[in-house]
Amino acid sequence: MRPPESWQRARVTLAIAGVTAVAWLVAELLGRQPLAAVWGGFIPVRVTGVVGDEWLAPAFLTPLTATLVHANIIHLGFNLLIHLFCGRSVETIIGGRQFVLLYILGAYAAAAAQYAADPLGEVPMVGASGAISAVIGAYSMMFGRNRVKVANPTLALWLNALWLAAAWVGLQLVIGFTF
Repeated sequence: MRPPESWQRARVTLAIAGVTAVAWLVAELLGRQPLAAVWGGFIPVRVTGVVGDEWLAPAFLTPLTATLVHANIIHLGFNLLIHLFCGRSVETIIGGRQFVLLYILGAYAAAAAQYAADPLGEVPMVGASGAISAVIGAYSMMFGRNRVKVANPTLALWLNALWLAAAWVGLQLVIGFTF
């Protein structure tokens, strides 16, 4: 299957990208990026109910608010590039509502993984990489070419998706260590 080339049915993808870019730009222009990261980033220790965080976004919403906060322009640009490239095709196939659900589930899955890795962590997790990872996974399942030679086509499809996921994680690590 070839990815669709039209933007007509990718309104949700464009809306998410637009809201994310505007949120980052507003925080950047106001010089409030560090405050935005603390206010809206996912901080694992807050899940346990830290006292004194009343002014912060509600902890149960921070996996979503964290998708609007990015560390810098390169982090934002890279995430939006991948989101637009893969999101357009995925949304065209599954529809806008299912795309929103996929994006939200990806954001919450990333927060759950962060919490599992460091439940007492105090550093905010920011960015849309978790949500975009879900979109990349869907993209690879729908449009990935079967280059792995195994007898079972379903297994080959999953292996292809895992290779793409490993590449995405590797790129995220490189960007994280670089900046």
